Amino acid sequence: MPRWLPRAVVTTLALFACFQLAAWAFHQLIGLFINILIAFFLALAVEPAVDRLSARGMRRGLATGLVFLGVAAVFVGFFTLMGSVLAGQIQTMVQEFPSYLDSVINWVNRSFHTRFSRVQVQESVLHSDWLQRYVRNSASGVLDVSATVIGGLFQALTVALFSFYFAADGPRLRRALCSVLPPQRQADVLRAWELAVSKTGGYIYSRALMALFSGIAHYVVLEILGVPYAPALAVWVGLVSQFIPTIGTYLAGALPVLIAFTVNPWYAVWVLVFVVVYQQFENYLLQPRITAKTVDIHPAVAFGSVVAGAALLGAVGALIAIPVTATLQAFLGVYVKRYEVADDADEPRAGRRGRGGRDRPSLLSRLIKALRRG
Repeated sequence: MPRWLPRAVVTTLALFACFQLAAWAFHQLIGLFINILIAFFLALAVEPAVDRLSARGMRRGLATGLVFLGVAAVFVGFFTLMGSVLAGQIQTMVQEFPSYLDSVINWVNRSFHTRFSRVQVQESVLHSDWLQRYVRNSASGVLDVSATVIGGLFQALTVALFSFYFAADGPRLRRALCSVLPPQRQADVLRAWELAVSKTGGYIYSRALMALFSGIAHYVVLEILGVPYAPALAVWVGLVSQFIPTIGTYLAGALPVLIAFTVNPWYAVWVLVFVVVYQQFENYLLQPRITAKTVDIHPAVAFGSVVAGAALLGAVGALIAIPVTATLQAFLGVYVKRYEVADDADEPRAGRRGRGGRDRPSLLSRLIKALRRG
C-alpha cells in the first residue's frame, strides 16, 4: 500500500463529512438567510430617506427609527382599514343570512315542488355528522394556527431587526466590507452598493407614487357609485396592485368588484371596466414616465425576472426580482463596452432593394470596392 493512500482516504472522508455538515447547516438556516435577504433589500429601500434625514443633522439611528415608524404606521393603517371592511361585510352577511336562506328555500320549493322550511334545514345542518367532525378538526387545528401566527411574528421581528441594523449601520458595514478587499475591488463594491440603493429605493418610491395615484382614482369612482368602504378599498387597490407583481392587479380589482356587486350588479360592471381602463392608462402612460429614471428595464425583462424570482425564492423572489434585475443591468452597463451600429444594420433586407429589385450593396461590399479603386 502506498504511504499516501491512508492519508488521502482520511482527507477525502473528512472533506465529505465537512460537505455534508455544511449542506445540513445550510438547509437548516435557509429560512434565516431568506429573512436576512429581505431585511437587506428593505434597508436598501429606506436608506435614501435615512440619508436625507441624517444629512440634516439627525443621528442616523434616530433617523432610521423614524423611517421605520412611518413604515409601521402605514402597515398598521392598511390592515386596520382592511379589517374594518372584512368585519363590516361579515356582519352584513350574518344579519342578512336568514333572508338569503329563506329566498333559497323558496326557490327550491317552487322549482322542485318540495316543502322544506328554514327550521328543518337548520336542525339538519346543526345535527349533521360532517359539521361535528369539522368542529372537532377545527378545535384540534387551533394550536397549529397559533404556532403559525407566532412563527410569522417572529420572522417579521427578525426582518425588522436586521433591516434596522443594516440601514442604521450602512456606512460602517460598507467600510467593514471594503477593508477586506483590495483597493481596485473596493470601487466596484461601492458602485454596486450605490446602484442597489438607487434602484431599490427608486423602485419602492415609484411604486408608492403610482399607488397614490391609483388609490385616488379608484376612490373617486367608488365614491361616485356609492360603493361602501370606498377609502379602504382605494387603499387596497393602490397597495396591492403596485407591490404584488404580476397578479396584484387582479387581486386588487376583485375585492371592489365583489363589494360593488352586493350593492348593484351594474356597479360591479362599471368598476371592472374602470379597473381595466386605468390599468392600460397606467401601463402605457403613467408607469413609463415615473419609472424612466428609477427602474428603466423592459417590461418583458421585468416579467421574466419576476417569474424567475418566484421560481427560485417564491413570493420573496417575486418581490425583489425587479430591483435586483435593475441593479444588475445598471452595474453591467458600466463595464459592457458598446460599439456604433452600422447605418443599415436596423433596416430590413426588403428595404435595401433598389428600384430594379436588386439588393443594394452592403457596407462591407462598398468598402471592398473603394479599396479596389484605390
